[in-house]
Amino acid sequence: MSGLQCLAAENIWFDKHRYDEAEKRFYEGANGPAAQQQQSSSQGGDQELVSRMKSLELENQSLHKVVEEMRAALQKLESRVTELEKSPAPAAVPCAKAAPVQQVKVTNGDDADDDDIDLFGSDEEDEEAERIKQERLEAYAAKKAKKPTVIAKSSILLDVKPWDDETDMAKLEECVRTVQMDGLLWGASKLVPVGYGIKKLQINCVVEDDKVGTDILEEEITKFEDYVQSVDVAAFNKI
Repeated sequence: MSGLQCLAAENIWFDKHRYDEAEKRFYEGANGPAAQQQQSSSQGGDQELVSRMKSLELENQSLHKVVEEMRAALQKLESRVTELEKSPAPAAVPCAKAAPVQQVKVTNGDDADDDDIDLFGSDEEDEEAERIKQERLEAYAAKKAKKPTVIAKSSILLDVKPWDDETDMAKLEECVRTVQMDGLLWGASKLVPVGYGIKKLQINCVVEDDKVGTDILEEEITKFEDYVQSVDVAAFNKI
């Protein structure tokens, strides 16, 4: 049998579609359920993508609606502003109405009584208002006078230093306490060692701030120059 006769006897190429179908089934069976799972997951992903696209379309539609509403409100506002700009501004309302002018009828005859014509009005109302104002001021002054006045006071601690250790400290304290003035009250005192046998007088006093100050106290105490060398403020406290 020649080669041409052999090819004529073979029918494999005439059944090629059957072999292709068998090959396809073979490879699908070899891949197993993984390919089917991949195909199903691909389909699921497509469905999720479709749902997201639908939600985005709905959201886009709602945004379009909001934009249209805002655009309509803006147009209304612009038309309102345009109307206000075109309309004339109202005249300013006066703060108070002017008092009506009282017309006075003047008689031309000689017998006219000029006393009956009151061009400026009566002063009785002004006098009554002034009296009420004065009464209120007097009542306020009386109420303020009854209120107790707070007197500002301060507590001052003074350091009075002698010249040396031979200074009579009792006499020095006696001289300091002789300083008397309105608003000054002397308190307790003590001797505080300074050094080399010298002691200083530390004395407390209470003063009214409006009447007595530290400057005048120092000036009065330093006048006793035979005993006092210097005066210093050790402490100052408001009471």
